[in-house]
Amino acid sequence: MDTHQPVVLTITHHDPSGSAGITADTETAVSLGCHCTSVVSAISVGDTGELIGVAPVDDTLLVEQTRAVLEDMPVAAIKVGYLGSVENVRALHSVLRDYPNIPVIIDPDATLADKDSLLAPPLWEAMTSLLLPHATMACPNRREACAMAVEADVLDAMAQELLESGCNYLLVTGVPREQQLENRLYDERGLIRQFHWERLPPAAYGTCGTLATAIACHIAHGLTIIEAVTRSQQFTWSAIADSRRLGMGRPIPNRFFWSKR
Repeated sequence: MDTHQPVVLTITHHDPSGSAGITADTETAVSLGCHCTSVVSAISVGDTGELIGVAPVDDTLLVEQTRAVLEDMPVAAIKVGYLGSVENVRALHSVLRDYPNIPVIIDPDATLADKDSLLAPPLWEAMTSLLLPHATMACPNRREACAMAVEADVLDAMAQELLESGCNYLLVTGVPREQQLENRLYDERGLIRQFHWERLPPAAYGTCGTLATAIACHIAHGLTIIEAVTRSQQFTWSAIADSRRLGMGRPIPNRFFWSKR
């Protein structure tokens, strides 16, 4: 890894428990030797046990936050998480068009606290049509890939449909394999790499966002896609394996697990 500290921009919600969102992304970036700049897309209400509610910020505010950073600092990679509204997706799309050379890693989430939200289908559609064309990589889990790829019914076909929307790489996570979980990396040629990881007890919400942020950080350091994906999975698995129970709900991944050595 380079010794300089690249700038990574993360655009996602604020989680007051620090399990996910801006706090988790900042911890990940600092742990991996990056400077994290943050744009808050939504404010959530929750703890380590559950996410109760979420309110997106105004789309104008999202644009102003994002442009303020991009016009001031040499951002080496952008991570996009929960945006909260179709208006915010459209707003971010208008910004990303002006910065086509910055790698964009997307952790798609259209539901967050409310898994049955009626707003989810148009939000999935907006992310697929407006953000994926700007993505270097998208990192959906199985459920998210199914929600975004509405025409496909098997995983490989879902991946192909999402890649046809314009993103360069797709990492589908959490495919069950007996005592393991499988993550599948695709590009326009199809499936190019499979990764297998030991199942761990579930940690608090936010592990997918940690993986996406870690990938953005490794890309910011100049690693190849394969190297970035491989190292980021190991980082995320290790953080989950060293999770700490700081509240009465699920444990929080320790993104500074290495500091105990």
